[in-house]
Amino acid sequence: MKIGLNGQIFFGAALGIALGIGFAGLGPEAQLSRQGIYLLGLVGNLFVDLLKMVLVPLVFTSIAVGVANLRLHSQLHRVWIATLSFFVLSMALAILLGLGAAIWFEPGKGLNLELFQHASQGFSAKQMSFAEFVASFLHGLFVNPFAALAQANVLAIVVFALLLGIALVVGGDRYRNILLLLQEGLELMLRLVGWIMRLAPFGICALLAQLLATQNMALLSSLAQFVAVVIGTTLLHGFVVLPGLLFLATGVAPLKFFRGARAALVTAFATSSSSATLPVTLRCVEQHLHVKPGIAGFVVPLGATVNMDGTALYEAAAALFVANLAGIELDLAQQLIVCFTTMVAAIGAPGIPSAGMVTMVMVLQAVGLPAEAVAILLPVDRLLDTVRTMVNVEGDMVGCLVVQRFAEA
Repeated sequence: MKIGLNGQIFFGAALGIALGIGFAGLGPEAQLSRQGIYLLGLVGNLFVDLLKMVLVPLVFTSIAVGVANLRLHSQLHRVWIATLSFFVLSMALAILLGLGAAIWFEPGKGLNLELFQHASQGFSAKQMSFAEFVASFLHGLFVNPFAALAQANVLAIVVFALLLGIALVVGGDRYRNILLLLQEGLELMLRLVGWIMRLAPFGICALLAQLLATQNMALLSSLAQFVAVVIGTTLLHGFVVLPGLLFLATGVAPLKFFRGARAALVTAFATSSSSATLPVTLRCVEQHLHVKPGIAGFVVPLGATVNMDGTALYEAAAALFVANLAGIELDLAQQLIVCFTTMVAAIGAPGIPSAGMVTMVMVLQAVGLPAEAVAILLPVDRLLDTVRTMVNVEGDMVGCLVVQRFAEA
């Protein structure tokens, strides 16, 4: 029986943990341990470098194409505006919740992993007044796009891609050739990502083994704490924040909503795929929650690729977790950049199969955090993906009811 990618990654993570513990038991001075750690470093660094290689073109093409594709729905002005407004609001609340939980519980605090010390050495800790921060932040958003692409300035690339996508929406068919070129570029990047993901089990195995061979076992307990924080916060958003928004906007009771949405939520939890759950989600919102087919047919497919509350919450919390592991204090400026990039990663990079890790690298690098941290996050990603996909789908269904309420007002 052929093992899927998730199974291969799980096996690679288990093997990496075993190798790391074995090398740690031999001691850092043993020749076998030194040679093993050296080889593991080569494999792990190769995997991370491949991710960094595709990051810039993938982010640029996916965000530009994702925003430009919204032109297909431009005729539904009122529904379109209500939908995007709700998506932005719910994701902003999810991001703030994720950041708040990570700041409060501080998973990974005090470890200061040696593997990530190069990140903290080059990390700017400059303290700025609010006025200086605003000026510096705006100055960093709008720079020469070619320089941003060459220097891998993720934040500036994201802004330029957003503006380009909006220009393609406004221009319509006049720029269809440029849009087609960007779409083909995105497809090409996704093909490269697919090739790189075949190496993920080896890369994760090497990076985890290297981490555990050179660090103490406190890393595993910190990872368990991080998993608990993310799951608890995601469930809080799904069972308190989203039903609260629904009740305030429409008056629909949470129990009535969950009864109608149950089938879609269970399917999302089991499949970890918003796209695979799409037919069930449409049936639930139309038949059980009584949303008009026109609104449901617009909001649900768009939300399946754009509205990612659970994903945004996870990436925001993960950024602070990685900062704690690296011994880096993120000030208000960096935290706001994390908020911005996590939201854009969720909105502007829809439908990228097996590439959530690449968007995680985008968020980390936007504030100078080490991309190698994906090795720590990926082994638990499958577990967290079940819960956050369920909340992603729930957000789409809540959005349907809210949009219908405001569209009819």
